Amino acid sequence: MINSIRAVRKAKSMTLDDVAQRCVPPTTAQTIGRLETGMRTLSLDWLNRIADALEVSPADLVQMPDEEQLTVTALLTPDGARAPTKVERLAPVRTTADLVAVRVTGSTGDYRTGDEIWCRPIDAADINSALNRDILVPRAAGRFLFGRLIFVDADMLHILPPGAGHRQQVVTNPAWIAVANRLVRSL
Repeated sequence: MINSIRAVRKAKSMTLDDVAQRCVPPTTAQTIGRLETGMRTLSLDWLNRIADALEVSPADLVQMPDEEQLTVTALLTPDGARAPTKVERLAPVRTTADLVAVRVTGSTGDYRTGDEIWCRPIDAADINSALNRDILVPRAAGRFLFGRLIFVDADMLHILPPGAGHRQQVVTNPAWIAVANRLVRSL
């Protein structure tokens, strides 16, 4: 088993200290660094704590020896594409049972026809962490509302659907809330 903590941490633009402080209970950047490099044994407890801190599944942090990884060939910047200065690899995409998906069947806002939006359910107590992010909530009669969470007022969620000209909608006490955390787009 190979751990991919560093790759996931860097992909999320987080420092060792960011991860250390988000662990419950908090730890040190040095400890996270040692776990990343294998200088300290990565127990299941540590794997779960770091996965929670990075907001990923524990399976996203490990790679089995027979699993392939995609090598990054180029980095795209505002100035154009350039070769990376060191070898970088991307972990394969894994899903977990707790995700829900939205398939875009008609372009709207930043989303294109054919896009898949993977959403992770969150606890109602964590709703403030979803502010200014796209969320999916159920409505009556098998309908749903998807859009940017712009304001939370007690048990009312103010959501702005994607696309121009849409009006803010308010949902009170939804049965569940899922935050968009991955966009899958075919080119």
